[in-house]
Amino acid sequence: VQLQASGGGLVQAGGSLRLSCAASGGTFSRYAMAWFRRAPGKDRDFVARIGNSGSTRYADSVKGRFTTSRDNAKNTVFLEIHSLRPEDTAVYYCAADNRGPADRPSGYTYWGQGTLVTVSS
Repeated sequence: VQLQASGGGLVQAGGSLRLSCAASGGTFSRYAMAWFRRAPGKDRDFVARIGNSGSTRYADSVKGRFTTSRDNAKNTVFLEIHSLRPEDTAVYYCAADNRGPADRPSGYTYWGQGTLVTVSS
């Protein structure tokens, strides 16, 4: 499975972005998908997860501001980010095939290359 994340960029605090992650080479609809992010100098942290049934889970730090969704017909998962804060600055990664802890990088088999989100104050 190959994952291609896109949609990152430079935005001002309070702004919004929509990240996309396109999957290929597998049966997308079977996979739980997730988003993680790595801020400068920090570990890769869980952001959101969407199951193959569409159920969602979010990190406490992003609840109410981030929304993940999926379009199985397009093999794509999305992350809508609102009310951006400078502390949201990070490389955002999508991951697929949750076989372990849902909020740990070790719980996923496939990873995209990441897309950089930079939030200016």
